[in-house]
Amino acid sequence: MLFFKTFGVYVGVIRPGYMAVRTMSNATVNIKFQWGLKSSDPEQLPVLVIGQSGHLNQLSWSDVRCKLEPRVTEEAWKRGLSCVSTSPGESCELWPRAVTLASLPARRSRHAAPSRAHALAKIVRATQRTTDEAIVLVCRKRDVYASCMGIARSYPLYHARSSPPPARALSVEILLVAEDKLEGESEDEGVGPTDPSLLDGALSLEELTTIHQAADATRLAARITDTPTNIMNVDKFIEEACNVAKELDIPEPCIIRGEELRARGMGGLYGVGRAASCPPALVTLSYAAPAAARTVAWVGKGIVYDTGGLSIKASMVGMKGDCGGAAAVLGAFALTVKAKPEFNLHAVLCLAENSVGPNATRPDDVHTLYSGRTVEINNTDAEGRLVLSDGVVYAHRDLKADTIVDVATLTGAQGTATGKQHAAVLCNGAALEAAAVRAGLRCAELAHALPFAPELHFAEFTSCVADMKNSVADRNNAQPSCAGLFILAHLGFDFPGQWLHVDMASPSVCGERATGYGVSLLAVLFGARTGSRLLRALSPLGRL
Repeated sequence: MLFFKTFGVYVGVIRPGYMAVRTMSNATVNIKFQWGLKSSDPEQLPVLVIGQSGHLNQLSWSDVRCKLEPRVTEEAWKRGLSCVSTSPGESCELWPRAVTLASLPARRSRHAAPSRAHALAKIVRATQRTTDEAIVLVCRKRDVYASCMGIARSYPLYHARSSPPPARALSVEILLVAEDKLEGESEDEGVGPTDPSLLDGALSLEELTTIHQAADATRLAARITDTPTNIMNVDKFIEEACNVAKELDIPEPCIIRGEELRARGMGGLYGVGRAASCPPALVTLSYAAPAAARTVAWVGKGIVYDTGGLSIKASMVGMKGDCGGAAAVLGAFALTVKAKPEFNLHAVLCLAENSVGPNATRPDDVHTLYSGRTVEINNTDAEGRLVLSDGVVYAHRDLKADTIVDVATLTGAQGTATGKQHAAVLCNGAALEAAAVRAGLRCAELAHALPFAPELHFAEFTSCVADMKNSVADRNNAQPSCAGLFILAHLGFDFPGQWLHVDMASPSVCGERATGYGVSLLAVLFGARTGSRLLRALSPLGRL
């Protein structure tokens, strides 16, 4: 590819063989990302041109004409620019059913992503066509990763229609504009890159490969979460994990399952899943980095279906999605291992179906967890914290992890506390907590900190007969914080390592579709110590 810059816009002339050759496929949509525009007639390949109005106005007619002619004239282009610039967040058709120009919202609050990826995804979903199509993405290089993930998650993989739509192709063609600071942005918010020099110039082939791999991983996590439990049961989830290990050319996952869980003392995971036809399992994928000084473990809640157990839910539609944390951990692990991390990395998947049956855990039962601590069950629908507690202790005791992150669709109260777009994070250290929030802003998988105050909240689990109960006495007292503290209590409040809890119940879905939330948050948060230039640029952690 030939590189040149005109009017502050990086423009690429495609040479054969320069594009990243990896594409993402399913029966419906193949997505390919490339830097620079490829000539096409919009009547043959409809196109959406999208970006922030300030960035769109940096484009000259010569920058985009190859995607618009002969249908759209320069005058029509300029009129369209004027229209979307006057009303940011709006779109207009420059050629009926073939060319759409859309601008992203101009204003951004400090707790929203600079990329406006959520608004971008909403527009992409609203303008999708049933034929091959192209998207021209106009953005700064610092926003390209988040923007591409917003596009990728708009094209879900799972479907079960008896007559599936024909395969079609989506070409995402990227124009980079100058690294400016837009209205409402402040570097004090930590939204800018850690090392701006890593975001100089054009998109390299290696950076495009990272984008493809991240989109693959995000759509994988969303597909697993979208798939119903009569297909995606514990057996099938284990198969997905084995497929990832095979693709990465790492050892087969370590699987502790069924009665072995009980024999090993993992009463939380065993008790939650013992009533289901498919026995529960603790599945660990491991990557050993040469001469690694640190070990990181990501622990995911993988409840493939949550009936609530004997404390049965009044409504359980959508509870196939309760495995979203484990799906995110699996996807993030695949992406990060491909980026060759400098630290040992483990993905611990806590897989079970919280079912109803003769062997189901009862309220009033007492279980002994892997920590050795006893738990009085006062709510069988508070099962996620039980499986995760066994998972994090296994990560510390058996895997020797000094940094542990658990990821879960844990509480309905998370959405009340931090909303539909922001996960709730709880951490035993201020630095990692702040880094998680900054990583969320940079990759558009947003996160917001919960209060960390064990001395104020952990008393909610007081039990007269066991070390603790599994559900709070007062649901109005910081429920999401309490749920996270339950998990930390099994590691120990004096745990010397770093622990981060991510409750992503609400952002894991958009409407009736999974988002793959968590893949990018983890990969970007820990990206500084990988071989990926793009992840290193975005990561807020200089050292683990």
